[in-house]
Amino acid sequence: MATQTGDGLRALVDRLDRLIWHDDLSGLPWWRAWPALALRMAAAIGRDLAKGQLTLWAMSLVYTTLLSLVPLLAISFSILKGFGVHNQIEPMLLGLLEPLGEKGVEITERIIEFVDNVKVGVLGSLGFALLFYTVISLMQKIERAFNNVWHVVRERTFGQRFRDYLSVLVIGPALIFAAVGIGASVMSLSIVGTLASIEPLGSLIRLAGKLIPFLMIAGAFAFMYAFMPNTKVRPRAALTGGLVAGLMWNLLGWVFASFVVGSAKYTAIYSTFATLVFFMIWLYVGWLILLIGANIAFYIQHPAYLRGIGGVNRLSHRAREKLALVVATLIARNHYGQRPAWTTEDLSQHLRARNDPVADVLAALERAGLIKATADEPPTFLPARPFEEVEVPEVLAAVRHGSVGGDLSHEHIPAPADIDGLVSAYEESIGAALAGRTLKQLAQAALAEDADGKTVLARLG
Repeated sequence: MATQTGDGLRALVDRLDRLIWHDDLSGLPWWRAWPALALRMAAAIGRDLAKGQLTLWAMSLVYTTLLSLVPLLAISFSILKGFGVHNQIEPMLLGLLEPLGEKGVEITERIIEFVDNVKVGVLGSLGFALLFYTVISLMQKIERAFNNVWHVVRERTFGQRFRDYLSVLVIGPALIFAAVGIGASVMSLSIVGTLASIEPLGSLIRLAGKLIPFLMIAGAFAFMYAFMPNTKVRPRAALTGGLVAGLMWNLLGWVFASFVVGSAKYTAIYSTFATLVFFMIWLYVGWLILLIGANIAFYIQHPAYLRGIGGVNRLSHRAREKLALVVATLIARNHYGQRPAWTTEDLSQHLRARNDPVADVLAALERAGLIKATADEPPTFLPARPFEEVEVPEVLAAVRHGSVGGDLSHEHIPAPADIDGLVSAYEESIGAALAGRTLKQLAQAALAEDADGKTVLARLG
């Protein structure tokens, strides 16, 4: 009986695996493709949570938030005071801490009290610099967490951080509180009250009153997903992640509020520390929601990462060499065809491949002096030397040899003379077979196929 049950369970798992992963969603109607995509997304999110990176980043952000919350609100309070909307800080905090119930009111009062006691004018230059650095460290930690989700290795430069973070600190609070003020003002208009007494307008207005807070939270999440990662995020991906994170925020907020209401025994155990414990738990849940939404936005933009085990995708040597030739040919084709230069994101989207192997190949070609990155943001890639002088064996050698001089480079691996001879003969045979074939010739062939209306390059297998 146990064997039959196990066989039936394995058959069910295999059937679900085929249903979720093996079907080509592009050929299915939307009513079948969307549920399958949702299942793939849920499986990928579960895989990422099981790996533990999201939870580790959420815990790290909780610690940084505890250190940075009061300085952040103090700077925001100083900025908003100039706009005359500084009184909106307390209602905003009450809204964010609403799942904590009475404990949220207590925490809000304490935070506002701390903020009021911060006198920026008496801190001095060093004190203000430390205050500002604490806020910047929180934003830098958020950027690194989002970059980790988006598989982005390159961080913003110091100048970019100063410009972008300052923009968020100055413009962000003003926009948020302006939106809150506009929403409250519209709902308090007498004409709105008159229309609310007329059905079905009254039901629609009450529904709008419930939707506005949700849409504002979802919009704030979407703004962070679009702005914080050091890469180009498409609006569709950011909005989808923001809407899902907003739904999770409201749902888990209701669940957490129910947990706090029935937590009298925890209050008896932790006494006065119970409020701090609940606050830290809600901070952790909030950051985890934010990171899960970022993961969803990432998978919407990069569905190639849904399959497999996640993380960096390791290619076989053959696939890496083929990818290098494809990437180099695409760069050469656009160069000679007077087309816009490629970015890493554009190349991965064109090839429907992951960013990691594409970025790895680009880095190898750049180290070999075959291409160079521009100073644009994001950088594009151009020939570092005339491609009519670059032969195909050079491209293959760039990705085969990698970085020369390291501990694991080929010249540091001890081997008998026969093996070194075989390797040298293999490389010489490749060079002889491909001698005279240049990247310009490959680019011209690709342009000719373009002119004939054919597919320029096959999808990377």
